[in-house]
Amino acid sequence: MKLSTAITAVLTAVSALAATAAHAVGPAPAPLAQRETLTIGFVKVGHLAPLLNIEEELKKFNVDVKRAEFVRYADARTALMSNSVDISAVGPGDLAIAASQGSKNLVGLTGVAGSVKNLVVRKGVVINDWKDLAGKKIGIAPGSAVWFQWAMTMIEKGVPYNTFTPVNIQGGGTAFIQALKKGDIDAMVLWEPFESQAVAEGDGYFAKGLEYSKSKAVGAELGMLAASREALTNKQEAIRRFLWVYLNTEDQMAKNNDMFADAYAKYSGLPLAVTKESSKIIKLGGVLTKEQVKLQAEAAFKQGIVQKDVGNEAAALYDDSMAQSIRR
Repeated sequence: MKLSTAITAVLTAVSALAATAAHAVGPAPAPLAQRETLTIGFVKVGHLAPLLNIEEELKKFNVDVKRAEFVRYADARTALMSNSVDISAVGPGDLAIAASQGSKNLVGLTGVAGSVKNLVVRKGVVINDWKDLAGKKIGIAPGSAVWFQWAMTMIEKGVPYNTFTPVNIQGGGTAFIQALKKGDIDAMVLWEPFESQAVAEGDGYFAKGLEYSKSKAVGAELGMLAASREALTNKQEAIRRFLWVYLNTEDQMAKNNDMFADAYAKYSGLPLAVTKESSKIIKLGGVLTKEQVKLQAEAAFKQGIVQKDVGNEAAALYDDSMAQSIRR
């Protein structure tokens, strides 16, 4: 099955996210009077493609960049909380984790993108409905943003989590694809670009009947730009210029899918043929709100993911006022 055919239904659903996608930004701020350095965390996933040329662009504003690369949001979260990096993308649910640990050093600045999420099923395995999960081996990354989307959707649909056999897979998306190829799992709860890669290579297909981005508790947000509170206090104007560059690039890519797909390929290292299709599924522009952060934290507590009810505390750690001031 061609990837372009497989995602037709997905694209129809994605169009509903367009209204909340990227907004145009205001005029560029002036360069800093004195040179500043930001340590930025890089996670190589497609919806963060606006980071591709961030070093070059920030030089125009008298801001230098030190890179720190992470495979997982969880690692980026740890680095932010320990002040090892100034700014990075993390998962929306990481605010709840930080709050449950009593930390106020992680500050969410804005969401980055929304996406319809469909279970990716190994070719030859039939999963058309939630009842078809019975007895299947599903690859998951426990505690990840997409796993939280999946688990909360099952709860809201009344599908017992023990309906399927979870297979915990560590590391990045490549490990999931290898497990699917070998037949170690029947399906996988994963993130782009690896979902589209598995389908493009003929190893899997999107289960159109198992969509899991619309739970009340989690929603469709794929990530969040966050800063350490220390950096936000001491390097506020440098962070403002980072956000302007990021949001301006995001806006351009949201309006030009070819530009997005090309940057996506260069940023992730995947073939353009894969990123062209994957970029159609992702809608750049954050859909995260303070209320959604609170709902996620409350759900995380109810499900035992965090040990305290920190809905209000987590919401207090999300401050998109700087991003809103940059947008028109």
